[in-house]
Amino acid sequence: MDLFGSSIDRQSVAVQLLERIKTALIAGELKPGDYLPSETELTHSLGIGKSSVREAIKMLQAIGIVEVKRGQGTLIRKEPGEPLVDPMAFGMILARGMTRDVLEFRKMFEPAYTLQAMDNATPEDHEAIGAAIDALEAAIANDEQTACHDTAFHRAILAATHNPMTIRVGETLIQLVEAGLETSMQTLPEVALKDHKAIYTAFQAGDETAVRAAIEVSSQSWETTLTYLEGTESR
Repeated sequence: MDLFGSSIDRQSVAVQLLERIKTALIAGELKPGDYLPSETELTHSLGIGKSSVREAIKMLQAIGIVEVKRGQGTLIRKEPGEPLVDPMAFGMILARGMTRDVLEFRKMFEPAYTLQAMDNATPEDHEAIGAAIDALEAAIANDEQTACHDTAFHRAILAATHNPMTIRVGETLIQLVEAGLETSMQTLPEVALKDHKAIYTAFQAGDETAVRAAIEVSSQSWETTLTYLEGTESR
């Protein structure tokens, strides 16, 4: 493969090798399901040590891009695996002190994935969404509600998109706001329940305008109760 046929600088060789693999995937020179050249081939063609090749492979494993098969080689996954380390998640976590940015992103993203789910949801998805609402209502009745009851509703809608990329971004966003939602669950649980029911009613009806309106109403509640660590009012 030409992309792996010339030497690279020794500085940060593992990172440079990752960049070459990424470029090859974008260009179609490598495809999901392909095997990477062997460790020995990469070592000889690039003029780098085996330790650097192994480091790059471990990085790719950590983010769920490749799978190492004993006796066969390193396979590029056909679908991203569950990452041990998610760079996107860490990037969003590091930025979470900027509460306004998180809120703006959620305002943009939640209506989008909810409408995507509305188009793709199966009967089983509808059952899961309804069950999440019922579970929240039962928890409130017993004064046992937690943030997990709130996020279960959003995760059920996310799952209904059946889009791995949407689910990955959405799950990261949910993890960012989950701790803050604990406040609203203890102070305004009935409001959350009412909001969820309104969103799902519009969702079931396939009414895009009503879905957007219901999410906007809901956002007014969590925007005032979402709390973060020091520095939340930066910017």
